[in-house]
Amino acid sequence: MSAFASHDSATKQSAGVAITAEDIAETGGKAPEAVAQYALRLGDDALMLSQRLGWWISRAPELEEDIALGNIALDLIGHARFLLTYAGSAWGRTEDELAYFRNEEEFRSVRLVEQENGDFGQTIARQMLFSFYQYELYSALQSSTDQTLAAIADKALKEVEYHQDHAAQWILRLGLGTEESKRRIQDGLYYMWPYLDELFADEPLHDELEGIAVRPSTLRERTMERVTELLAQAELEVPTVAQARISAAPRDGAYSEYRGYILAEMQWLARQHPGATW
Repeated sequence: MSAFASHDSATKQSAGVAITAEDIAETGGKAPEAVAQYALRLGDDALMLSQRLGWWISRAPELEEDIALGNIALDLIGHARFLLTYAGSAWGRTEDELAYFRNEEEFRSVRLVEQENGDFGQTIARQMLFSFYQYELYSALQSSTDQTLAAIADKALKEVEYHQDHAAQWILRLGLGTEESKRRIQDGLYYMWPYLDELFADEPLHDELEGIAVRPSTLRERTMERVTELLAQAELEVPTVAQARISAAPRDGAYSEYRGYILAEMQWLARQHPGATW
């Protein structure tokens, strides 16, 4: 049984239970190179989105939303810690080294999670699209033949179930609310929609990881079916906009203009005081 199986939450941080490289070593040892690259992609997605959501603490429209979005951000940081620790085991690098001491071109996150928060409607539109995708991803990844990835997916899925429910409730509330709330959530959907294709883009890496990784293209049908159903319930239209161009090698160096700003805020303290502990 995985060492993670006894933990209540992917983000539970208490004495003796914190996620460490030693935990990963006990469950899966050193990740093969291709597996590490795959884990890095998923970890970077979670890390970038957690940074975006953390901005809303003290700025959300309701006090309860300050707490809710903060908790979702913490969940995503927990997922990132698992995945970056596992990825780093292949290269002798810690989760902190991967998070704080890579440059922007070395990250492998999709552009959707890097997009501006905008107003609350725009943030909820992004959160709904990504959490619906992530739910299908982790559901499938539970069957991975890599025991560590399967264990991470199993723990993360329990939290993503809440993430998507939270986003769906806000989609309904805004879509069926006032004329202004409907306009804002619809505008948010139009803003985020061009970055959907990248979520479902296969890479040569997936060919190397048959049975280990989840091929993103296999998630499109179910994800979009559920998204479309929710939008119909909220009386919102499915955006009809062109998709942003995807490079020949998705996630391999192509990134949004916003990534550098996210990293500048996230990394400056660690780089100012490298190796500091507290």
